[in-house]
Amino acid sequence: MTGIKVGLIGAGRIGRLHAANLAHRVPGGEVVAVADVHLESAEQCAQEIGVRRVFKETSQVFDDPSIDAVVICSSTDTHASLIIDSARAGKHIFCEKPIALDLAEIERALREVEQAGVALQIGFNRRFDPSFRHAQERVSHGAIGKPHVLRITSRDPEPPPISYVKVSGGIFLDMTIHDFDMARYIMQEEVEEVFATGSALVDMRILEAGDVDTAAIMLRFAGGAIGVIDNSRKAVYGYDQRLEVFGEGGKVVVRNPKPETTVLSDVAGDHSSPLMHFFLERYADSYVAEMASFIECISSGTAPSVSGQDGKMAVVIGYAAKRAYEEHRPVRLDEIDPHLG
Repeated sequence: MTGIKVGLIGAGRIGRLHAANLAHRVPGGEVVAVADVHLESAEQCAQEIGVRRVFKETSQVFDDPSIDAVVICSSTDTHASLIIDSARAGKHIFCEKPIALDLAEIERALREVEQAGVALQIGFNRRFDPSFRHAQERVSHGAIGKPHVLRITSRDPEPPPISYVKVSGGIFLDMTIHDFDMARYIMQEEVEEVFATGSALVDMRILEAGDVDTAAIMLRFAGGAIGVIDNSRKAVYGYDQRLEVFGEGGKVVVRNPKPETTVLSDVAGDHSSPLMHFFLERYADSYVAEMASFIECISSGTAPSVSGQDGKMAVVIGYAAKRAYEEHRPVRLDEIDPHLG
């Protein structure tokens, strides 16, 4: 199959990014229709990429036999139902994370995808960042021997609006979910047990909304290795994304990239450029690579790089972390999903 025709659902910030990438940076894929319940958003997105077909109702995307695949970028509460509708319409699916915040909904969606025989890729774009990908390759190829400790630092430059915090599912299911997926990806091993603690040190309104803005999570992997993740909603110096894997034969480190590498040295010391300030800058190339991977998997008939099961497992770990924080104890994943026992 060549020339994959794509229907975009959800024309917000991330939807417009994927639309632009498909239009200008991803060969083999073409956005032919844009749908959004806010018709003006769909019209603006379509105009930006030169698409004429604009819909308010998603059913118009599913009813169009010329559309091969859908890219779901709508609000989280719509993801599972749209995946099911896409599968029943025989469309291949790319869906932003998470699949849903309810595990039963996730299971229903995954069953529909399996029964329909369509591809489903979940939008964990950080797997496609070149540095993280190279780190994973080195670890999986034995460059450091058996991994013992994984450390992930993930800190945002500014907290999200309180209105978003209230509907996000909390830091573990919204922010740390990326780190949970990265941990499984880097280690190529399942997490068995989670412990988590957290505080509201950035904005007390986040605590009033039932969440925390500063967290530390410990993971125990099936083979005995340990993972440590630290999160903050506010790093005044920029978007901070680092990783280290320590093993019996050495370590692999991923540092923060910078816009440029010039260093000025004077009597006050060394001065370099600040970190990138926004995730769209930091991961611009990874968004292109993940969409290219989705188009390729449809064209070649191969399995998606990030499966529906990957999407589910990140949510399971997120709920284990949430329970561990609330109950002040380690939580096994099979407490959240008995099927993992």
